[in-house]
Amino acid sequence: MQIIRTKKELSAQVEACKSHGKTIGLVPTMGALHAGHLSLIRRSVSENNVCVVSIFVNPTQFNNKDDFKLYPRTLERDAALLESERVDFIFAPTADEMYTKEEMEESFVFDFGGLDKVMEGKMRPGHFNGVVQVVSRLFYLVRPDRAYFGEKDFQQLAIIRYMVGRSSLKGSFGSLQIVGCPIVREESGLAMSSRNERLSSEERQTAVNISKTLFASKEWAKSMSVREVEQKVTDTINGVEGLKVEYYEIVDGDSLQRTESFENAVGCVTVYCGEVRLIDNIRY
Repeated sequence: MQIIRTKKELSAQVEACKSHGKTIGLVPTMGALHAGHLSLIRRSVSENNVCVVSIFVNPTQFNNKDDFKLYPRTLERDAALLESERVDFIFAPTADEMYTKEEMEESFVFDFGGLDKVMEGKMRPGHFNGVVQVVSRLFYLVRPDRAYFGEKDFQQLAIIRYMVGRSSLKGSFGSLQIVGCPIVREESGLAMSSRNERLSSEERQTAVNISKTLFASKEWAKSMSVREVEQKVTDTINGVEGLKVEYYEIVDGDSLQRTESFENAVGCVTVYCGEVRLIDNIRY
């Protein structure tokens, strides 16, 4: 396994792989790797000749500067973990390597067809512009055949698929396939997240009530309307000391717009557990 720090070196390695007809799988991450990431990485390793994992805490997708500063950075531990998973390359650039000064200061603008106006996009203006800025750059640099993303970040996955599928971008990334992978949960049911590292042991037990409520809502959906389920989920989570719902919306799984039907519906939630912002979702 090799750790690559520069775009130039990455391009050279990619060109060498492509010249030998090798397929490349990419797993974009911000590090602090957990079993959820490993599920993506193992799939990439199994489905491609070469696996590239990027580790880059992207400053342009953070609205909250404190959140950016506090995001866990564990490159040494991550590298040891990835070597045991037979990853070929880690791309771990600095912000100055990824972006020019102008790119850091000016907002990247992309038309998401309305997918960014709801839920995370509504609460974190500009967040998905930063996500697409870094992901599109990784796609151009790595030129992967497949890229792997977790379904926990459901809205992000929909937006990346939209970006790749847009007619104006067709051909830009070759025949790139975006692979969505199921949420991986701790034994308690809590969705795995790098942010979980910031939870105290007591907060981690409290946070379990998020997934517990989502699982229960599938039963509630059998006898209640969509809006009634939304309200009950919100009230139930807010009723747990230490938890505060930022939003819970049941949306169409394709358009991400609020729906009145449970058909093809996904319930997406963001909850503050103390000062840690956690997301989760469930399919109905």
